[in-house]
Amino acid sequence: MSGDIEGIGAAVTAGLAGHAVEPRHGGTGAAHPGARCLNCGTSLAGSHCHYCGQRADIHRSFGAIGHDLVHAIFHFEGKIWNTLPLLSWRPGDLTRRYIHGERARFISPLALFLFAVFLTYAVLAIVGSGGGVGEGIAKAAAEQTRSNALKESFEEEVKRVDASLAAKNLKPPERKLLVEERETLQKSADYLGVARSLSKEEVNKGPPVLDDPSKQMMTSVEFLSRTKVNTGVPFIDHGLEKAIANPALIFYKLQANAYKFAWALIPLSLPFMWLLFPFSRRFHTYDHFVFVTYSISFMLLLFVVVRLLNLTIFGDVATAFAMLYVPFHMYRQLRGAYRSSRFAALIRATLLLFFSLYAVVMFMLLLLALGVMG
Repeated sequence: MSGDIEGIGAAVTAGLAGHAVEPRHGGTGAAHPGARCLNCGTSLAGSHCHYCGQRADIHRSFGAIGHDLVHAIFHFEGKIWNTLPLLSWRPGDLTRRYIHGERARFISPLALFLFAVFLTYAVLAIVGSGGGVGEGIAKAAAEQTRSNALKESFEEEVKRVDASLAAKNLKPPERKLLVEERETLQKSADYLGVARSLSKEEVNKGPPVLDDPSKQMMTSVEFLSRTKVNTGVPFIDHGLEKAIANPALIFYKLQANAYKFAWALIPLSLPFMWLLFPFSRRFHTYDHFVFVTYSISFMLLLFVVVRLLNLTIFGDVATAFAMLYVPFHMYRQLRGAYRSSRFAALIRATLLLFFSLYAVVMFMLLLLALGVMG
């Protein structure tokens, strides 16, 4: 239930954040003759103050709260209906028109990006990630955390027994009991699958290479948990030791940081866009910013739609369609935004697809570093 409330709260925050970034334009409610703006005192001659831009019609009723909330989440002053169709099918036209000055009728890329991020978080909080590799890694991380806790407990008990056995005045009957207790601890550890310390040869050999990414990750974590971390940098060693001892916490931090630092995908992607048009004087950093932000926003919204459709019988069809449509959408946006030829847009779309994967990998490494060092 708490997850549902957090998800709904995130959706409300999404609308309010987008509403704050995207200022109001137009609206109903003209001023009465002789009325003055309640914000700056300027005489009003229409529905808005020509000096500060505030609306003349100011609601103070309880019903206005619900209206403003619904309006903020779903309408974006009606711009959503101008933006989403173009973003979905003609993203290049949307990008080019926004760059060239048609901005009053469309949602700004940053406002749409914020809304898409919050909406993605809300949907995942309500319906979950839907299994797959992510859920497998989460379960494996939780299991590894429990295993590490058991290992630490057994090691403490073994140290206690070994300290008692090291006593010089220990009587033979007591020594026998301690030896039996130590053997019992070892058998219990073997039965519960608590890993022993690795030999020098096993450490030099390294972890095995597996095909399943979730199993490979947890096998590597298990290998690290059975070896001593020693990079020579104390704060890195401390962070890695915490990550190895509690991988479930690190996985949770990854999820939380992905929501908080989603904006980092934009600056990570900009250098790759420059590589598609090196030394071009026709296109500037702002142009690439608009392109990247609209593109990431669409991908997040597409993910939300596919995730919701996965709750129905159309899930597999939606997933397959999305995997095919993503590169096509990149091609359409490149061709329309930069007025490239078909061949040039196809080459750049292929490169952009690989660049996107690199940017995502860099983003995941950034989240991992933040989780380990945080």
